[in-house]
Amino acid sequence: MKDIDFKLNSTEIHPNSEIKGIISVSYPGIYDGVVINTQISDSNEHIIYKSYNGKKISQNVSRLFINKDSMAENTVEFSALIAFEPKQEHEIKFRASIIEQHKEIESQIIFAKYSN
Repeated sequence: MKDIDFKLNSTEIHPNSEIKGIISVSYPGIYDGVVINTQISDSNEHIIYKSYNGKKISQNVSRLFINKDSMAENTVEFSALIAFEPKQEHEIKFRASIIEQHKEIESQIIFAKYSN
């Protein structure tokens, strides 16, 4: 079994639609938390994370770090959105990583499509 399990509610994403995801960690060692990075191909635009585990995020962040102390039962649910109107279809790369003392322990990547 892998140490990180990452799922999205959909890999077909449209402007201003809510993106929901869940990350579960089963890493047996000590870790600091998880980080989610997102890259939108052929674009300078960013994803905007809105909440995790029901806690609203007050600032627009494009990279989300979640401390282990905020992860009940080593699980986190998050929501995000992408607001720009795409002129073409874009591939989105979501990467969730377990972080221990500024080092990545393990990660999982999900690819999605962004279009109207």
